[in-house]
Amino acid sequence: MAKYAKADIFRIMEEEDVEFIRLQFTDMFGMFKNVAITSSQLEKALDNQCMFDGAFIDGFVRIEESDMYLHPDLDTFQIFPWRPQQGKVARLICDVYRPNGEPFEGDPRYILKRALSQAEDMGYVFHVGPECEFFLFHTDDNGMPTTLTHEKAGYFDMGPVDLGENARRDMALTLEEMDFEIEASHHEAAPAQHEIDFRYGPALRIADDIMTFKLAVKTIAKRHGLHATFMPKPKYGVSGSGMHIHMSLSRDGRNVFTDPSDARGLSQEAYCFIGGIMKHISGVTAIANPLVNSYKRLVSGYEAPTHIAWSAANRSPLIRIPAVRGKGVRVELRSPDPSANPYLVLAVCLAAGLEGIREQIQPPDSVDQNIYEMSEEAREAAGIRPLPRSLQEALRELDKDELVKGTLGEKFSKAYLQAKTAEWRQYADQVTAWELEQYLYKI
Repeated sequence: MAKYAKADIFRIMEEEDVEFIRLQFTDMFGMFKNVAITSSQLEKALDNQCMFDGAFIDGFVRIEESDMYLHPDLDTFQIFPWRPQQGKVARLICDVYRPNGEPFEGDPRYILKRALSQAEDMGYVFHVGPECEFFLFHTDDNGMPTTLTHEKAGYFDMGPVDLGENARRDMALTLEEMDFEIEASHHEAAPAQHEIDFRYGPALRIADDIMTFKLAVKTIAKRHGLHATFMPKPKYGVSGSGMHIHMSLSRDGRNVFTDPSDARGLSQEAYCFIGGIMKHISGVTAIANPLVNSYKRLVSGYEAPTHIAWSAANRSPLIRIPAVRGKGVRVELRSPDPSANPYLVLAVCLAAGLEGIREQIQPPDSVDQNIYEMSEEAREAAGIRPLPRSLQEALRELDKDELVKGTLGEKFSKAYLQAKTAEWRQYADQVTAWELEQYLYKI
């Protein structure tokens, strides 16, 4: 059911003295873009008549077909609490359309919508809950980000050891002003690392919320003289930042992943959903872990998953079943990181899980021992495959996975593979500080 009608938007704009509206959309790489308009242009915007040049947006279109239109989703209307209270600034998240009125196939939000329609055709509603981790670092004298921090806090530590406590509190309060239901916030394992968790919900809304969350966190951090980064592994020797995703399917308001008669409390649909994700996870990884840097996090010793396995009994596998049972049963995928485009990662995970249900793909036996402590020989004997170890390897797996590429769309997947392959090659050509330290003096 729609939250707002056009008349509601006009009324709120007048009552709250909103003067500017940012029409937001997301590019291929998960970066928020926007076109700002004044309140005098609101009617035009709500009539889907605001146009922009898509030729300069990563992953969009060629210059000869660049005109795109923004169709605001009225239910995403939100006033930014951090902007001036006179002449306020609001936003609307938009879908991208071609001039002929067709949805633009390269719009990540449309890609997720397309996957959600497949779930609806099967009678399902897809619910997700993210765990978003990030670092707070100092800035230099020019306001540029560093990787410096004065704190030494660890998991669940509190002030005065946790020097980011005040900033994190302000982030949580700001997000609540923007209608987020904040369930918890705490210091994470590494110095300067933090997590703020918000309540699960329908997948499209949560993908929108992840984008808004990252914007709000960065904005409030800057007000505290800090830089918030969602880079997966900004510092060597400490834990990286993940974005664990909790997933469930419901039908007629009932969680279909639950079955009280099963020893683990899981239904056959849950098992097959797990089976589908495990089948396609190597191809999914290039979407869930999209940066060269993402693979510096997916290494042994820092709690991030490194191998393809699942369990209801420990936290080391790729997929974990949290202890809650009944209507709270869910599947937790632990590999994604917060640099991922949320629309894309939710779309491909859903598509993989739905294929598992359609084709009755059973997962392998659960692995209820610590995978990190198993020998390579023991993992091989148990049939436990490693996740891709680099962006290059993940892109090769994506190129082989027709389900994932089909979910993204032919043009989009081709553009994504080209862009990310170029990124890998540029990285591979670099001469790094590590190489100089290792080789310069002795070769």
